Amino acid sequence: MAVREILRMGDTRLLTLAERVTNFSDPALATLIDDMFDTMAAAGGVGLAAPQIGVALQVVIFGFGKSERYPDAESVPETILINPFITPLGDEESLAWEGCLSVPGLRGEVPRFNRIRYRGSDRHGRPIDRDVEGFHARVVQHECDHLIGKLFPMRLRDLRRFGYTDVLFPDLQPD
Repeated sequence: MAVREILRMGDTRLLTLAERVTNFSDPALATLIDDMFDTMAAAGGVGLAAPQIGVALQVVIFGFGKSERYPDAESVPETILINPFITPLGDEESLAWEGCLSVPGLRGEVPRFNRIRYRGSDRHGRPIDRDVEGFHARVVQHECDHLIGKLFPMRLRDLRRFGYTDVLFPDLQPD
């Protein structure tokens, strides 16, 4: 297990489409997932996608009890989600502030669906099927965007709602 370098916005590897995982028994997959958890914890994140550490596979992890980066957010169960598929449950969206480990120091107000269903597999290939809402839904959408080469600034509708975390939220921990 190791902490890996997190790619930052501008690195073209963050813009590529991730490939589906086909071999759930590959030891490299287990190592990747363990390294992702170590990397996310070291960076104080709430989620991480494999492309953020330079691996173009459809693997995302997320979850936390309490987050310094999002102190008002409800907890999200620790999850490994492989080959995800998201379905919005309705048309209702909300704007909320997001940051990203690949876009350090910046936050933006991003529209996301309020309620979603996500499906995929866990680390052993067993199916996952959940209906979620709120911050949980936001985190899943954000992480899954990395699998299609999107960073949160690409989703902004109003660049006036984009800036440095320490200016926008001086009481928060820096990204």
